[in-house]
Amino acid sequence: MELNVDAAGARPCPEPSISGALALLFAVACGLAVANVYYAQPLLDTLADTFGIRPATVGIVITITQIGYGLGLLLVVPLGDLVDRRRLIVGQSLLSVVALLAVALAPRASILLPAMAAVGVLAVVTQVLVAYAASMAAPGERGRVVGTVTSGIIIGILLARAVSGTLTDLFGWRSVYLASAAATLVVSALLWMVLPANTRPAPGIPYLQLIRSVFALFAQEPVLRIRAVLAMLIFMAVTMLLTPMVLPLTAPPSRCRTRRWGCSASRARPVL
Repeated sequence: MELNVDAAGARPCPEPSISGALALLFAVACGLAVANVYYAQPLLDTLADTFGIRPATVGIVITITQIGYGLGLLLVVPLGDLVDRRRLIVGQSLLSVVALLAVALAPRASILLPAMAAVGVLAVVTQVLVAYAASMAAPGERGRVVGTVTSGIIIGILLARAVSGTLTDLFGWRSVYLASAAATLVVSALLWMVLPANTRPAPGIPYLQLIRSVFALFAQEPVLRIRAVLAMLIFMAVTMLLTPMVLPLTAPPSRCRTRRWGCSASRARPVL
């Protein structure tokens, strides 16, 4: 660990540092959190059958999750500048466990949809984790650390659909959210044990002023606006491609209704 001298010149101050194992844990936590937003995409046909939702409107499950994610970016992520990030990260993760259990145990759509919105809101713990990892890393290793953590986000997005479809075929769709809740609980415990507590004083900025500063920053920084628009267009295109694709792929002749390993043509129905 490198040392530098503080402003008073009285004693050396250790530079921030983060180990490779901790960066990997951050990446795993980010991957699990962001995957929760995408598990439902290959399950739309199954969810429509389970909750009696028309195929033409079942996309609301994805929409409400994405709306929750957007609200979390605006209302929850700024809390990282006000409260202890360790408590914020672990608290969000534990609340995610509750939301995932609510999805897994939902008996009807009126419970499922608010639970999915809560999953979206709490999935923004990924942004808090990335910022925390960057602040913990020394300047010379910050790019490597942020790259490692961000790779966890990309891997989580890419694997979410495959994991969701596989678990659904083997154990039913509810097992997807039960497994995610269990994994999130384990990661939460690990993060609580290894993350340092925040020892710096809070800046004392009122919460509403902090929210307003987000819009001010967006208005002042052209690079931020450009990157935000590009990210919005990319994720909008991916979501619009992959979400509706589920319904024709689960309709005959691409796939017929199955009971265990057999296929029953009499149970097949066209997609409306």
